[in-house]
Amino acid sequence: MPKVDIPFDTYHDHDAMTAHLRALVEAFPHLARMSSVAKSFQGRDVWLIEITNPDTGPALEKPGFYIDAQIHAEEHATSATALYAVWYLLENHGTDPQVTRLLDQQVFYILPRINPDGAELALQPPYYNWCGNGRYMPGADRISGLIPEDIDGDGYLVWMRVPDPSGEWKKSPDNPDIMIQRGPHEHGGDYYRLYPEGRIRDFDGVHVPIEKPFDGNMNRNFPTNWSPQEYGAGIHPLSEPEAKGMADVILARPNICGMCAYHTHGGIILRPSMTRPDSAMGAADINLYKQIGAVGTEITGYPTVSIYEEFTPDKSKPRRGGLMDWTYEEMGIISFGTELWDLERTAGVEKVGYYNLYPRTPEIQAKVHDWVVRNVGEKGVRPWRPFDHPQLGPIEIGGMVNIWSYRNPPGHLLERICHDNVLFNLAHADAAPRVRVTALKAEKLADNLWKLRAEVANTGYLPTNLSDVALQNGVAKPVIASIEGAEVVMNPERADLGHLSGRNQRLYPWSPWGQQWSPSARPVEWLLRARAGTEITVTATSEKGGTHRAGLTLQ
Repeated sequence: MPKVDIPFDTYHDHDAMTAHLRALVEAFPHLARMSSVAKSFQGRDVWLIEITNPDTGPALEKPGFYIDAQIHAEEHATSATALYAVWYLLENHGTDPQVTRLLDQQVFYILPRINPDGAELALQPPYYNWCGNGRYMPGADRISGLIPEDIDGDGYLVWMRVPDPSGEWKKSPDNPDIMIQRGPHEHGGDYYRLYPEGRIRDFDGVHVPIEKPFDGNMNRNFPTNWSPQEYGAGIHPLSEPEAKGMADVILARPNICGMCAYHTHGGIILRPSMTRPDSAMGAADINLYKQIGAVGTEITGYPTVSIYEEFTPDKSKPRRGGLMDWTYEEMGIISFGTELWDLERTAGVEKVGYYNLYPRTPEIQAKVHDWVVRNVGEKGVRPWRPFDHPQLGPIEIGGMVNIWSYRNPPGHLLERICHDNVLFNLAHADAAPRVRVTALKAEKLADNLWKLRAEVANTGYLPTNLSDVALQNGVAKPVIASIEGAEVVMNPERADLGHLSGRNQRLYPWSPWGQQWSPSARPVEWLLRARAGTEITVTATSEKGGTHRAGLTLQ
């Protein structure tokens, strides 16, 4: 039986999430710490959970792995998965070999809910389908046009179908609850316009404008490639307190060498770049991403794709100001973003695209609609009902509840999604560089004069610089070997060993035409003056690969 029993078939509001996190930290006080890294606009805490075994050394002397969730308000499955990560790590330390090794050798930094204000609004009726934080209430960021509102009072924000002979939609002949696209050649039928449910501010009686919101899409609020033209980019980079808190966490922990940000669109694993094609990225980094991504695909079944190449519909308008471009392109951290939920594939639809805003054919729409009816019920799709709109006249309101269909899975599927994706995170964390003093030997040359030789190695998968980008940007710190306990007669007390490669550089036998191997270990020697019996300590330090100490007694 677990020490803390948490239901993972449901979604938790801020108070429940906080209570679960506190219960975990109180049940495992030796391994976990909980702190607030920011206050939202509405005064809620953004919680950080730090997990490691302090008996094996301080957190900052270990490779770090970072997880965040629910930067977007409606993506509730993300915070459920991050909560599961906290629970899984704590409950399995000491019994599961991988978890025990990771918490003994590394540290996890987990932000289970970045956007508590937005999440709270999107968890309550009418289930606002939006990205924003608490800077604005839903719709308050719009100057004119359609304002989202549950105008029929049924507790759900859905769709309005408005009769219009020029409309783009028609009812499916097989099921009038399903709206399908009118063909380019079709005339003379009953056609409709589809709008999100709401009222129209400053309506001119003809056009229904829908403004692009600027309600705090915090995954456009980071410094790299930031643009005020992006939806919800904020008034300047890191203008939103929650995003600023995230940045502070990352900048204060230079040991972070891997990260995953959770989202919920499409059941895929996203890798950089957000703004550049693969041809503009270094081959070594591309290969590294593909190798780790392949492990994620094996565990989760999700394909690993480039954000720019396969997840950007219009290449002339790449997403800017995203977290992943900041952490990878500026700091060289190996960063993934996992989109946790794929309604279409779960409904049995073949996956032929990665950024689908709406089902592609009437057959696919019918398959998805029927799956939601069977597995989610009226919480996922609402029956169409007549309504006399104060501005549009007689209309019908109903259709898909996006937040409980396309954005989040039903509860009975949630725990499996949590489990598989956390296992990928652990596998990624397990690829961290690990610097070790692997050999230490002293040779007596004369009375009180000794030659000390140490060998320092990277026993991990990733190199100690993590990425070529980190080298190019000058942010990758070298491995340092230092000595304490005796007078150093020759060679510096602190030796710069440069960077040590990981196993990822040796994916195939050596070839003159392939990637050339760099040293994964280096020796260092000192000439010491000390008496026999003196205790010597050699320390190997890597910002990303951790700190390791080895000692001997001069004999």
